[in-house]
Amino acid sequence: MNDFKEELKKYKPFLEVDEIEKSIKSNEIQDMIDVLQVIAKQQKQNNSKE
Repeated sequence: MNDFKEELKKYKPFLEVDEIEKSIKSNEIQDMIDVLQVIAKQQKQNNSKE
């Protein structure tokens, strides 16, 4: 049988929806920045070859 008091002590709340959205958006922005940096680096290399 479950001991509910013990289970409640172990409980860790999930992030709130707003916090989750902020976290996801932050990661998406960083991903876009990373992609743009790679593209800029490739363009710079292509321009230096010409």
